[in-house]
Amino acid sequence: MWNNALALTRIANAALLLAIAVLLAALVWRIANIEVFAVRGIDVVGNVAHVTREQVRTIAVNELKGTFFTVDLRGAQAAFEKLPWVRRVDVRRRWPNRLEVVVEEHQELARWGNSAMVNHHGELFEGASNKRLPVFEGPDGSQFEIRRNYRRFNQSLALIGRHIKRVQVSERRAWRLGLDDGTVIELGRDGVVERLRGFVTAYARSVGELGGKTDYVDLRYSNGFAVRVREEKWSEARA
Repeated sequence: MWNNALALTRIANAALLLAIAVLLAALVWRIANIEVFAVRGIDVVGNVAHVTREQVRTIAVNELKGTFFTVDLRGAQAAFEKLPWVRRVDVRRRWPNRLEVVVEEHQELARWGNSAMVNHHGELFEGASNKRLPVFEGPDGSQFEIRRNYRRFNQSLALIGRHIKRVQVSERRAWRLGLDDGTVIELGRDGVVERLRGFVTAYARSVGELGGKTDYVDLRYSNGFAVRVREEKWSEARA
């Protein structure tokens, strides 16, 4: 081969091209990492209520490495998504020297017992809220079904002027509702949405006539329901 001038020429040309490519890559890397291309700011956009400037500053200092061209966008996204109220993030470059962080925050729907929050997608997240929210309680993974039925239950109860404060699902998938007037409704395990609709339909000519004195309703009957009336407390007036 060493006596083959054509082969030697090809090898020499290939080596030259490789050397040029390495030099160009080194030059591009050097240019991309010079100070003039440093990230100068981060713009957080979206319906943001819980992401603070201090949190953004902390991520910028501790997590964002490199320049405008070399910063790890996936790493930046992962860092922002660790924040308690952040559901999803999209990080983009904005020429010449800024990053745009598009944030979707969790929208709280309910509390999950005493341990977490439930968003409108039925997902659990860590957070704190001063809002008056219903409480969901159930086995692990049941929050999605609870969210779905909670909406259906509230649509029915709105017809009689009531709304839900608590939804409980047992390990055996038995449902119980706590209403805003203190009434507890046992729904059982099967056909719970239909059972509540039937109760609402019959409400005006049954429980509604009791003047809000009901504190417990058991709908686990095939052809009706049982009602317990709240005990009246009397105080003796003395002269």
